[in-house]
Amino acid sequence: MLALTNRVILLKGGIERKELEVQIQANGISIGYDIEGPVDAPVVTMSHSLAANRYMWWPQMNMLRDKYRILTYDTRGHGDTEVSKGPYSIAALADDVIGLLNALEINKTHFVGLSMGGMIGQLLAARHSDKLLSVSLCATSCQMGSEMEPVWDQRIKNALINGMSTLAETTIERWFTEPFLTNNKNDVERISQMIKATSNEGFASCGAAIKALDQIKDLERIMIPALILVGADDPSTPPSASEIIHKHVRNSEMHIIKSASHLLNIEQAEQFNEKLLVFLQKHDRS
Repeated sequence: MLALTNRVILLKGGIERKELEVQIQANGISIGYDIEGPVDAPVVTMSHSLAANRYMWWPQMNMLRDKYRILTYDTRGHGDTEVSKGPYSIAALADDVIGLLNALEINKTHFVGLSMGGMIGQLLAARHSDKLLSVSLCATSCQMGSEMEPVWDQRIKNALINGMSTLAETTIERWFTEPFLTNNKNDVERISQMIKATSNEGFASCGAAIKALDQIKDLERIMIPALILVGADDPSTPPSASEIIHKHVRNSEMHIIKSASHLLNIEQAEQFNEKLLVFLQKHDRS
């Protein structure tokens, strides 16, 4: 069932603009999303990182909105999407995407995922290739080493006991390079507020899914076009993690973005947008 909490207006050229938010029931939960752009254009679905929400894609919207119909959504446990009982799995989060696409009657879409969104994208491309034109896997990984288990355990514990504000500073330091942190206070504060606003339980439940990540075998099943983007200075999902994905996904291309850490779509938006747009336009009719 669609919960209409917004009014959509039609502008010149058949472009839709949303004024308020929309939620829809899909895969057993209420999912918050926005959709805008020409009604007959190829769809691009964008999936955010852990501890963010669908608005982290603001540097890409102007570049995409006149050429594509853009679907951004909040992952389970984040933003305006329901916080169901955890822990979650990446497979369940991928099923949420399929439920959302079916509920919106979207038959085919490009999928762009960053970090956790890229983990979701891997499973979608491996298991639901019939729904995808292409997949873009940004600043992500296909497996989580055992040495990271205590790190994730501590992050989850901190979120549940002390709240997300206690994780904001250290997270921001991993997500951006020092020059960006110094020179882009407004953008950094915008992301910091997203982190602090994330549900404690939602973070913990999705964190448990990332802690258990092991999808390297699924990569061999990906046959659709794949773009891999990673920041050269990303400590969370370094270029070596993207190289593993690139090695196992046959029809993939990889680019390392200089002077960027984890949220490369924000830190180096111009380079990110250029690589993404060229790739999408190449595979609009895949």
